[in-house]
Amino acid sequence: MTPQGGDAGGGIFSTIIMFALIIAIFYFLIIRPQQKRQKGRQKLLDSVQKGDKVVTIGGVHGVVEGVEDKTLLLKIADNVKVKVERTAISSIGGKGEAEAPKIG
Repeated sequence: MTPQGGDAGGGIFSTIIMFALIIAIFYFLIIRPQQKRQKGRQKLLDSVQKGDKVVTIGGVHGVVEGVEDKTLLLKIADNVKVKVERTAISSIGGKGEAEAPKIG
């Protein structure tokens, strides 16, 4: 019978490799995609301009009337304007108000 004290060095090395592998998988499956989404969202928010149609997180549709550093002024109806945070923008549509399609 041989003593089993000689395997301790190999066991620690394989454990370290397993932890490094788990950390790498965690990074590529969770952290990196989240960073890409954040960069894309920030690019979207930075591209908002006067005249853009936007939808807020709360579902309010409006046209951007004014742009400030951290806030936007949205026209949501005739004579109704609302000031919202840039971070409240969910999506951006086209420019200006869409015309109703002409039938005929």
